[in-house]
Amino acid sequence: MQRCAICISIFSKERDMWKALLAAAIAIFSMRPALADSYPSRPITIIVPYGAGGTNDILARALAAGMTPRLGKSVIVINRPGAGGNLGAAYVANSAPDGYTLLLASSGVYAINKWLYHNLPYDPATAFAPVMLAGEVPNVLLVTPGMPVKTEQELISYAKAHPNKLNFASMGTGTSGHLMSELFKQEAGIQAQHVPYRGSSAALAGMLGGQVQIMFDNLPTALPQVKSGKLRALAVSTKQRSTLLPDVPTVAEAGLPGFAATAWFGVAAPAGTPPDVIRKLNETMVEVMKDAKTKQMLEAQGVTYTPNSAADFSAFIASESPKWKKVVQISGATAN
Repeated sequence: MQRCAICISIFSKERDMWKALLAAAIAIFSMRPALADSYPSRPITIIVPYGAGGTNDILARALAAGMTPRLGKSVIVINRPGAGGNLGAAYVANSAPDGYTLLLASSGVYAINKWLYHNLPYDPATAFAPVMLAGEVPNVLLVTPGMPVKTEQELISYAKAHPNKLNFASMGTGTSGHLMSELFKQEAGIQAQHVPYRGSSAALAGMLGGQVQIMFDNLPTALPQVKSGKLRALAVSTKQRSTLLPDVPTVAEAGLPGFAATAWFGVAAPAGTPPDVIRKLNETMVEVMKDAKTKQMLEAQGVTYTPNSAADFSAFIASESPKWKKVVQISGATAN
């Protein structure tokens, strides 16, 4: 009888332990919706790893303006330029994975820099939790008005006659402008020096000041300079012409068949950010991008956007990275 009582006592204790564990598990899972419901409880910061005034900056500020009223907390944009976007990206990668520090960057950070930099301070494949692909734009092949060329073919002929005498500006090492310049040089069989700047605004200032002669720049920032006649557009990088520059041919049309590429931009959080927070951020950002005012403003600058999930953006990055790896390897481009 005593042995039986002991067995019953042990069984009872085990049953109580399992009840406690089950209750704890239920409590944990019941907290998950509460986490998303309570987020955010303080301001959110979007880090743009390039200078103010570029397409990344334009998109970040459009998102921040739309997210603030929807989330009920301020969304602040901070520019942290340097090292082709790596300084700002590393800052976000090392931030707490709580959804309060986000990154809005271009293809350079997510798909290019890992092939360019030998000592990258983060691994883009593991350092970030993708949130949303925020948009794509054509890049525009620009030259200064003083250049004695008016077409892409004339530029190629001039560059071949003056090897390494021309300078290509870019928004920074590893940016879409840099890699499209390298791709253009490969396809055209020309030689020119790369001059990286800290963002599009600084690069355009170099163009306008005559320090550099050629640049692939994002359409939103290139457009005002082209419309004002301060810079000349020779071609756009996409498969089709831009409706904002209908008289400007594509690079492929103008003489390099098969050339096609877009500049793209996306939002990410530090790796380990709770999935519910990522989901809430994605849903809020999609709402902002679908808003009529936001859509009209961005379309007027040549930005195209298709609603997408965090998983969609993750798959997109995975498909883009090998493409740019090949361009980097063929060009021999490196950065320290």
